[in-house]
Amino acid sequence: MNFDPYHYKYPSRRNVVYSSRGMVATSHPLAAQAGLDILKKGGNAVDAAIATAAALTVVEPTSNGLGSDNFALIWKDGALHGINGSGAAPLSFDADAFRERGWQKVPEQGWASATVPAAPKTWALLARKMGNLSLAESLAPAITYARNGHAVAVTVAHNWRLAYEKYVKLLHGKEFNPWFETFCPKGRAPRAGELWRCGEQAYTLDLIAKTEGEAFYTGEIAEKILDFSNQTGGFYSSEDLERHSPEWVDPISVQYRGYDIWEIPPNGQGIIVLMALNMLKGFSFSQRSAETCHKQIEAIKLAFADAHRYVADQRFSHVPVTEMLSDHYGDVRRNSIHDQASIPEAGNPEASGTVYLCTADEQGNMVSFIQSNYTGFGSGIVIPQTGIALNNRAKGFSLDPAHPNVLAPGKRPYHTIIPGFITKDGDPLGPFGVMGGYMQPQGHVQVVMNMLDFAMNPQEALDAPRWQWVGDMDVAIEPGFPVSVAQKLQQMGHHIRMALDSNTFGRGEIILKTSEGTLIGATEPRADGSIAAW
Repeated sequence: MNFDPYHYKYPSRRNVVYSSRGMVATSHPLAAQAGLDILKKGGNAVDAAIATAAALTVVEPTSNGLGSDNFALIWKDGALHGINGSGAAPLSFDADAFRERGWQKVPEQGWASATVPAAPKTWALLARKMGNLSLAESLAPAITYARNGHAVAVTVAHNWRLAYEKYVKLLHGKEFNPWFETFCPKGRAPRAGELWRCGEQAYTLDLIAKTEGEAFYTGEIAEKILDFSNQTGGFYSSEDLERHSPEWVDPISVQYRGYDIWEIPPNGQGIIVLMALNMLKGFSFSQRSAETCHKQIEAIKLAFADAHRYVADQRFSHVPVTEMLSDHYGDVRRNSIHDQASIPEAGNPEASGTVYLCTADEQGNMVSFIQSNYTGFGSGIVIPQTGIALNNRAKGFSLDPAHPNVLAPGKRPYHTIIPGFITKDGDPLGPFGVMGGYMQPQGHVQVVMNMLDFAMNPQEALDAPRWQWVGDMDVAIEPGFPVSVAQKLQQMGHHIRMALDSNTFGRGEIILKTSEGTLIGATEPRADGSIAAW
């Protein structure tokens, strides 16, 4: 079919948004407004993405922060560019030492879960290489939100409360005291509508802005990070911070229904999306039936099995990307999909918890950007007097010495956050993404197919009820998923469970270029999502 987001028959529950000069779509209205303000001041889509990402660290700290990682796909100057802004393990990390402590896997909280923060340096690099404005101009809205305060959004308040209830039970060492002092100074999480200020984060953002990120890695902020690490049994060294550098990468893609679907290459899990679509393109689909969902689930299972076997930091391990995305391997894996659910195993290709945003400007630049601390606030480690919550991305490593993704000094872990992009015949259609840990590739596949197989407009594609494979034969379905389809999936061998809410089914945004040359945007009903249009 020839998909055109400009044409559709019926309005969805929430209509799409159109604009002609620029657009920002993300999970929080204040962050979207920050990006739009930058567009109106002469910034391009890259500047708007930086402003939105920085604002999200303030208004949605439950998902990301100044200690986050990020990735981006950027359409600029007639080409698609990729940047890998994921941090590496500290040089003092040692898999043998971790195992000697009795750990069978990397802990979820504490210093042992934190890789080197990457987000501020990615912002600085993008501003310098691709932006119209200075980093200071793009960070100004975030600094204002942090210094003057903002009213906490509903979804953010809910997740903040859940984090507090979890941390108050689990985090007891002195290294965790600053998290409670910084993010719950009243002895509880902020409530929806309550004014939240974080002057310490404003100060840190201001230093990042004035020094183009250098203060974070070699200056005053770095000293605070290293001092707290040394005082509380952390692993960071000055070399860890100084040596961090984002990496420009070549995006990877497969063709699906005449469109090219793009992702960031490993160490990210975007390859799962492409492998699944490569299998599914050999089938014909006319409706979102039980048979369709079954094939989607089985393809996702097979792709995850391969990713968990092969995906790692390509600077340390060979990842057979070309072979994993070949048509031949797609055929081989497709032939493993039968009429009944199965537990997947990795093939042999060589044998033949995040914020997302997207932006567009009137010059044709478009950005797909994702940023995350991993699970909630991350490691539970907050650097005193800075507002910096460190990620827990090291949890993505294996401690199996024979695995390509085994923990090693200076290595980047298997990464769950993935920005997506669609092109056709060398021209950009636009960015898309779905947040949410291991739900992300599953959300990408469902949203892409909703548009390209089932002719849904972008808002309908996001609104449609989702399934989520959670392991073995278990599949969760969210409220609103058709009962008859769920019953048939159960008969096909899937263990179906109905979720009580939609919190774990991802949160996405889409911006696409229409055949009229205008922009169409959609945002997620599962979050406080907003589109700011100009």
